[in-house]
Amino acid sequence: LVQISNPFYIKLVKEFYSNLRMVSSQNEEFSLSSSVKGERIYLDARILASILHIPHTGLYVFEHKKWPEVEGFHPNQILSILYPNDPNVHPNMALTTNRLSVDHRLLHHLIVHQILPTGGGYAKLSRMQVFLMWCILSKIEFCFPLLMLKTMVRAFSQKKS
Repeated sequence: LVQISNPFYIKLVKEFYSNLRMVSSQNEEFSLSSSVKGERIYLDARILASILHIPHTGLYVFEHKKWPEVEGFHPNQILSILYPNDPNVHPNMALTTNRLSVDHRLLHHLIVHQILPTGGGYAKLSRMQVFLMWCILSKIEFCFPLLMLKTMVRAFSQKKS
């Protein structure tokens, strides 16, 4: 996906994250601000896409606690695909990896290690991970720069809590 070939400096990365703040209001495009060595850094999905030379198109949604509300997305539909042997799939069921097929486990592994990195265990799926699996399996484009920014926010806000 994205590979950094230039050298980077751990202390500067730590300073970036320690000064990271959300600067967008609820009605504005999601954006972050930080400072490193006194230099102000502003990031939104468009700027990040430009830096990484990746598209800034596709679904612009990020939900962690609840199911994303996107036209055409129905949790029961993807859950029936992920858990074909469970006749009682429903949006509030426990989402575990041990009942996924090998293909779906591999896709989940790719998501939690490359696309939407998380800390901790990998035995459970989040609603956002399931949604990304749906996007990939359905060939629906997703705004990857937004996902990266939101993941950055989750990483620094969990550390501060």
